Amino acid sequence: MYDQIRQDTLFIMLYAVVTAMAMLASCYLLFRRANAIAPDITPPARLRRWTAAFFAILALNHLWYMPIFFLSSGGDIMMTDLIGGLLDSMTLFPVAIIVLLVMLQDRRRPLWPVAAIMAPFVIIAIFCVSTRSYAFLPIVYVYSLLMSIGLIIYMVRALRQYGRWLRDNYADLEHKEVWQSFVVLASMMLVFAVYVFTSEGPVYQYAMQMIILVLICYLLWRVETLSDLSLSQQPESQPIDLSIPAKRESDVSQKVPTANIGPLLQKYCIDTQLYLQHDLTLSQLAHAIGTNRTYLTNYLIHEGITYNAYINELRINHFINLYREAVAAERSITAQQLAHDSGYRSYSTFSLAFKQRMGQTVTAWMRNTAE
Repeated sequence: MYDQIRQDTLFIMLYAVVTAMAMLASCYLLFRRANAIAPDITPPARLRRWTAAFFAILALNHLWYMPIFFLSSGGDIMMTDLIGGLLDSMTLFPVAIIVLLVMLQDRRRPLWPVAAIMAPFVIIAIFCVSTRSYAFLPIVYVYSLLMSIGLIIYMVRALRQYGRWLRDNYADLEHKEVWQSFVVLASMMLVFAVYVFTSEGPVYQYAMQMIILVLICYLLWRVETLSDLSLSQQPESQPIDLSIPAKRESDVSQKVPTANIGPLLQKYCIDTQLYLQHDLTLSQLAHAIGTNRTYLTNYLIHEGITYNAYINELRINHFINLYREAVAAERSITAQQLAHDSGYRSYSTFSLAFKQRMGQTVTAWMRNTAE
């Protein structure tokens, strides 16, 4: 296999491009403070740093394996490969798992379990290096399978918990959800694993480099288009619209009985149309009505509704009222403009929320209403 690669100039160029792309992506995340991909979004600094580390390790990984393509001694090739496997188990694989965990911003998860699950890899890799043998590789494959199954189960549970947390705290989910990214990344890693464990030769090498190249581009885009949710946890992080009359601090205590929160929401959220504010969070709404997140959350739980569903219902009702007023006045309108006027930045988000709320698409509802 390596004899063919040595004579394949195109592959060597591709390998060098992937290495350079990984290093450039790492430097971009580390040293460029502004967001060149999505200027209006502030990504999580912690995720940026860990992803930069992953890209740097990936570039160094490529540099370490590069001599294999030019070595002629079978023993030297084996040792380079075995030591590379040891380095991967100590750096590349654990950091990749950490990047996935850091994407979930509902809480700061401990990272020491990653070291614990990677410890068997490191031990087996050390044995392989010390014995200069691939005899332990079947154990690596079995453990990789078991670890992957366990990680998938954990991530599915964590993603469900993260999704509930988003809907309990945010009215707008744009640039916050990550389950689609996990599906894409998991699919790419599955293809990668299939090639690693079942294929050899130039086709395998080309496929692996293309997968890594796509992974770099996709992960870079994902990091830069994910909002830093820690910035929106403080009520003051995004000021309440100044056009909305502010309530007097003496009107209400922070400790509001659940039964009293409904009238407060009517007075300070519905009557003032505060729900139209983009990216209104649970913390900001609680602050606006003079209570705290806990009391407001308990009220919504008592009503059997999430915060996201509550705001969406108000916005969709607002859309319906705007549409009916426009039809009555015979004004020319578009659903996109009315959706924006109803508090939605993304029409696709509005369309999905509308269908969930009304049981039909916006187009179908407008057509049925006109009949």
